[in-house]
Amino acid sequence: MTTGTALAVVTGLLLAACGGDPPTDIASAPATGAPAQPDPRGMLAARVAVAKDQRYVAAYTLVVQGKAPRSVLVTVATDRTWRVDIQGGALGGSADIAIANRPEGVYQCPINPASGCVRVAATNKKLPAAIDPRLQYVFIAWLDVLLDRQVPLAVAPAQPLAGTSAPCFAVEPGVTAVQPPIDPGVFCYNDRGILVAAKIPLGQLMLTGEPAPAPETISLPGPVVAGAPLGTSSPPPPPSPKPSSSSPSVAPSISRSR
Repeated sequence: MTTGTALAVVTGLLLAACGGDPPTDIASAPATGAPAQPDPRGMLAARVAVAKDQRYVAAYTLVVQGKAPRSVLVTVATDRTWRVDIQGGALGGSADIAIANRPEGVYQCPINPASGCVRVAATNKKLPAAIDPRLQYVFIAWLDVLLDRQVPLAVAPAQPLAGTSAPCFAVEPGVTAVQPPIDPGVFCYNDRGILVAAKIPLGQLMLTGEPAPAPETISLPGPVVAGAPLGTSSPPPPPSPKPSSSSPSVAPSISRSR
């Protein structure tokens, strides 16, 4: 027996005699920390990532307080062109319009009755504020905002909106700006990445029925024309009729003779 072996045997006997436990490997000891909490922003981003890959035709109802429900039809085509038809989307709710995005630009098209489409912005760009119904961003531009971790957002689980059992998330922009990257609201996505409900300053959106398969590309509801787009605000009232310019006749004075 070598000296090293003998020393190891003696050490083991001494430890056993003293009733000592063998040393514990700290690295192999199980962790006893609290379980990691779910990340609401990550959970929402996972559903939004699926939503970005979806192509569909889906009908929604928009409920605005004090107004009759309006219909919204969303088409995201296979080639990534898109179109959002908004009942009452212009002229203070008195005109129906479609906002359509194609490679050559973004168009505003009056519908019911349909007329010419006016190019109002470059492809995938925001519309001028005076003509912007903003609903189209819920389905297109805001998906990128919700996925971008560089955008400061506060995200928290929210109670499901009435009529849906899908998970809902409350989103609040974390910056103060004239034009925040997203409106505050509650967004609810199902497991397939379809927005089933949303509550935003514009009103509450609810999916009606199952989405239909997407077309290859979107079509404009009218020919492209040169002209002025419709504004979102109500048109000014017609001017009041002007009073007649003719002066009332004056009765002739009667002189008295003395």
